[in-house]
Amino acid sequence: MGTVPLLSDEEVSAEALAVFEDIRAVRGTDFINNFWRALAHDPALLKATWERLKVVMGPGDLDPLVKELIYIAVSTANGCSYCVHSHTAAAKAKGMTPAQHGELLAVIGMAMQTNGLVTALQVEVDEAFQA
Repeated sequence: MGTVPLLSDEEVSAEALAVFEDIRAVRGTDFINNFWRALAHDPALLKATWERLKVVMGPGDLDPLVKELIYIAVSTANGCSYCVHSHTAAAKAKGMTPAQHGELLAVIGMAMQTNGLVTALQVEVDEAFQA
């Protein structure tokens, strides 16, 4: 259960509605997900988060699918079920195959295991790896 009610288009402020309209335009859909509807309680935070997300997830040197895969991995590490689901859907929409998803999960699992081991053992970083 959420800590705030999800706001409909009719309930949000004019500032939040403007952000919703930009989300619709950029994404080419009428759908506004629950994350944005919850953030609409704070229109300034909603706008700042959306503006930053457009930059980070927008065109760049990394392929859009790669960005979604990274988002899934970080969301898994942070235990964000909502983000795992939403970015898995986004990755599928960007062409992630079942084989790629399986490989991603294998990498996440391997990283979690080796991260846990190296943390438990407090292995010192090799001099060759230090920036």
